[in-house]
Amino acid sequence: MTAATGQPAEALTTTAASLLRFATAGSVDDGKSTLAGRLLHDSRSVLSDQLAAVEHASRARGLSVPDLALLTDGLRAEREQGITIDVAYRYFATPRRRFVLADTPGHVQYTRNMVTGASTAELMVILTDVRHGVVEQTRRHTAVAALLRVPHLLLAVNKLDLVDFRAAPFTAVVDEFTALARSLGVPEVTAIPISARDGDNVVTASTRMDWYGGPTLLDHLETVPAAGEPDDTPARFPVQYVIRPGATGQRGYAGRITAGTLRVGDRVTVLPAGLTSTVTAIDALGTPVDSARAPQSVSLRLADDLDVARGDLIAPVDAAPRPTRTVEATVCHLHDRPLREGARVLVKHATRTVPALVTAIPVRLDPDGLRPTPAHGSLSVNDLGRVTLRTAEPLPLDPYARSRRNGSFLLIDPADGSTLTAGMVGQAPGTAGESHEANGQSR
Repeated sequence: MTAATGQPAEALTTTAASLLRFATAGSVDDGKSTLAGRLLHDSRSVLSDQLAAVEHASRARGLSVPDLALLTDGLRAEREQGITIDVAYRYFATPRRRFVLADTPGHVQYTRNMVTGASTAELMVILTDVRHGVVEQTRRHTAVAALLRVPHLLLAVNKLDLVDFRAAPFTAVVDEFTALARSLGVPEVTAIPISARDGDNVVTASTRMDWYGGPTLLDHLETVPAAGEPDDTPARFPVQYVIRPGATGQRGYAGRITAGTLRVGDRVTVLPAGLTSTVTAIDALGTPVDSARAPQSVSLRLADDLDVARGDLIAPVDAAPRPTRTVEATVCHLHDRPLREGARVLVKHATRTVPALVTAIPVRLDPDGLRPTPAHGSLSVNDLGRVTLRTAEPLPLDPYARSRRNGSFLLIDPADGSTLTAGMVGQAPGTAGESHEANGQSR
């Protein structure tokens, strides 16, 4: 876990069509939005009218140069306050890769927004001011990235221009952050020294940091493997729509493969019922194929006429999850209304939605390090914690550590349909031994 000094070329192969979803996080005024704006501007991903609007807004604020942070701070309140409040999504592309960027807020009261932006990210850029190093929000955002098991973590040490582009302050921040990441179970961190304001090492290599020999931020984004689910993850196919028998006389099942690979001839089981059959055909965009993998949308046909409905999960017979009605999970509460023990909710897992009861909320997790403390039966907005649910019907869940897609769910208010809580099946990183003690204290 060291500063980036280049990686083997064979580990960095990508295709022009590959997509990387990444998010930015960091403390207020560390320069997240400026970095995102600089990345868009220097990669020539900004339309002329967008740039003209930013230049006009910058002049109105008395600035002599365009404030590139305005390219992502889209809400009027954000522009007036100079902070990020909501998650700003931007789509851009280079000749080597396509990107979805989620610029997330830095304030502690917007932790839920940060969780939303990072939940689908394959890489998290955590920004720090080289003068301040690892601060409270740095620790909080790193803990959330570890909790969400974001596959790649990039530490962007910003404002090197304010320390005369010296190596020593950068190295000190990297050492401190490395110790934090290890304590949270993060296996690898790439660190890059930058000046978002001036563009050093963002898109173009800096001529003022000859001591640094690693990639620019964009180089790293273009070449890091787009992780998604691991290659050896068993196939998971939530049924979204049942296609009535046509000329073939066989029923089809449409949906999106969320993990792994399905092949014609595979023996599969339909969960939660546990019925088994064989895949006889796979159609992708109306064309028969021998195999398909995540995240392709396909339709399947099975050898047997089974009772399959929307919300069922098709998985390999020898690697299927065991359906359960008792769900223990780590959650982030998103709603202004507290989540309390005894609450009746709906659990939305993939394409299936079932009623459930919140039977226990034993632990709240301190977002600064994920340390467990007693929750006393409730979670407030932005709280991270542990819950136990009892569902009306069994759900075929994987641990979140094994599959981010099949191990995640939402809790929904059955009265008005509002989203209450985001959940991840299983323990938070580094809390398995401690949560039992806290659990006992809260009962």
